[in-house]
This record gives sequence, C-alpha cells and structure tokens, in this order.
Amino acid sequence: MINKVTLIGNLGKDPEVRKLESGATVAKFSVATNENYRDKNGEWQTITEWHNVVAWRALADRAERDLKKGGMVYIEGKISTRKWQDQNGNDRYTTDIVALQLRSLERRPSSDNQNGFPTEKDEFPKIPSSNDAKMEIADDDLPF
Repeated sequence: MINKVTLIGNLGKDPEVRKLESGATVAKFSVATNENYRDKNGEWQTITEWHNVVAWRALADRAERDLKKGGMVYIEGKISTRKWQDQNGNDRYTTDIVALQLRSLERRPSSDNQNGFPTEKDEFPKIPSSNDAKMEIADDDLPF
C-alpha cells in the first residue's frame, strides 16, 4: 500500500513552530495549490485547494528557517487524518499532510551564488527527464 503526497504550492502564512515538552519541534503551515480549467463558456477558472502541513524535528527547523508566507515550496509527505471531539462532544476529523521532505523553491542568493538560481550543489528533488529512460510503448501494451 502507498500513502504518498507531492505538493508544489505557496505558503498561506509563515510556519507556526513550537517545541513540545519532549523536546521535539513541530511546525504547522498551510499550502495553497491551484488548478486551472476552462468552464463551459471557455473562460479560465482557478480552483485553489488548501492543505494543512505538519513538519517534525529537523524539517520543522528547516521550515522555520526557509519558508515564508507567499513563498513557493515543494513537499513530499503522507496523508494523516486525526479524530478529535469538539466542545459539544461531536467527533471531528482533521486531515494533514505530514512532511517527509520539504524544500523552499524561492531563489535566494548565497555567498558563492549571487544570482539566486540553483547550482549543482543545491539539494533539489530530481525531476526525471526524457533522457533518463527511453520508453517505447507498443499498442498491445496499452491497458485499454
């Protein structure tokens, strides 16, 4: 079974970071993703989906250091749903994305990279290119 989420979106606010009694650090923040489509009149419409993200320990520290409201972020994680009760005793559910990897996608100049563009030493997730694997699909390989 697989529980995996990949998001690229913009932060709705700066991460809220706190330290628990156990010493663990947790960061919570929201990420907006957009989907564009044409409606029946041919007009472009945008649907914005908001995702609650939780990052723990070193990722929480990175979120606090690197992420700012409005900034673009790459997140890999898993979906986690929590059950809780409101003040009237009604069962409520909250769905979060628990970050397993995160990376700011904002340009930031460093001492040896003044233009702010990524360099080879920057740690970004590898996006497969067409040169990575040449695949030929025959008609009889299609599932329909």
